[in-house]
Amino acid sequence: MANFTSEVKRELFAAPPQKPCCKRAAFFALLATCGSFQEGRIEFVSENERLSALFLALAESVFAVRFDIKEAAFDPKRERDRLTFSYAGEKALFIATEAGFADGSAFRRAAEVECCALSCLKAAFLGGGSCTVPAAGTRTGYHLEFVFPRAADAEAFQALLVEFDLLGKFARRGERTVVYLKSGDMLSDFCAVVGAEGALRKLNELAAERQERNNSNRVSNCYARNADRTAIASVNQLTAFRELYEKGVFEGLPEPLKEAARARVEHPTESLFELAERLGVSKSCLNHRFRKLMELYKSTEEHP
Repeated sequence: MANFTSEVKRELFAAPPQKPCCKRAAFFALLATCGSFQEGRIEFVSENERLSALFLALAESVFAVRFDIKEAAFDPKRERDRLTFSYAGEKALFIATEAGFADGSAFRRAAEVECCALSCLKAAFLGGGSCTVPAAGTRTGYHLEFVFPRAADAEAFQALLVEFDLLGKFARRGERTVVYLKSGDMLSDFCAVVGAEGALRKLNELAAERQERNNSNRVSNCYARNADRTAIASVNQLTAFRELYEKGVFEGLPEPLKEAARARVEHPTESLFELAERLGVSKSCLNHRFRKLMELYKSTEEHP
């Protein structure tokens, strides 16, 4: 499925936080995923214009501060502009402290109020989240992750996820810390929690298609195994019946056994069911005749 991350983010952007407390929580989550504080200056870096616009609007609404654009550089790796915004005004230290840059405390405070925790979860995905779903014909699995520049924020965010019964694990990726979940059920639960209903429907459709494809593959494999067994049985029967003929045993057999042996020799690729239909007998009847012939062959081998 083409860029499932964009599907989820499109829905989240369409429903920005409305309550003052939720705006505050979202602002801090964006700083935790895309921001930094150094030498009295807060910086926010983004490659997404909608994310930048949301962050700037939240900064104005929550703290009545304006972030100035510091740099607009082209990222050749991603083939996108990389925007850096900064603020070094009198409120910078206060905002950085409230944002919990040192200890991830903003996430812990947000987790105490359900609406704020949800706002944090949505904003963290917009700022540093991504997800992948299995592609047809590949062995890729489900993956949901949140990337943080600081381990303290990642640890606090992992605890926040638990409030929604989402169990994340840690991984280091260079200087960054990743909180990730690898489960189709977890990804579905996340979409349901954040209200990404369109993405959830597509995810359920994908899961249904994958289940149908797996069932089809199992049926095909079953047919293949049966075909292999039929081919092996046919080869063994052909060998045995020809041996009976060469040893002169064939002519002394009852006509029903002769008929069964001739049918197998003349139609070596047909299944037991097809041969039974050709002879006008039941499958179990023909199978019984073949067993008789194979027992006779084994006895001639043991007593030549």
